[in-house]
Amino acid sequence: MTYNTKIEPPPSEPLPDILTRIVAELHDVAYLIERIEPQLLDLGGSTETLNSPESMKVMQGIDLAVQKTRGLAEFIDMITGEIPPTWAVDSATALSLVKLSEMQKALGGGIRHEYSQPLSKAAGDFDFF
Repeated sequence: MTYNTKIEPPPSEPLPDILTRIVAELHDVAYLIERIEPQLLDLGGSTETLNSPESMKVMQGIDLAVQKTRGLAEFIDMITGEIPPTWAVDSATALSLVKLSEMQKALGGGIRHEYSQPLSKAAGDFDFF
């Protein structure tokens, strides 16, 4: 017996629904990036990291990545409200290009109630992919 674990979206669904899911994923990405910063400070020592020009550039780059990701999410969220719910698209091909199964599930309409990388994971835990 075989089971199809691939999320099959409806042939056509409202574009605002798809964009809302993209906004949620972008917020998730911003959250994941944001979690890197304190880890880097712990690894490199906050005094050494903050006094190194190269390290400061990396930290500023992380901050910029978070701001850009959140900015994109807010932009898409705002224009989504202007799109008529009657506009529909077939997202099957686009979803087939998404390689992360959790992201594919979330974008395909699967319900996800937590961030993709919860803080409760123990150090050393990892997922095979």
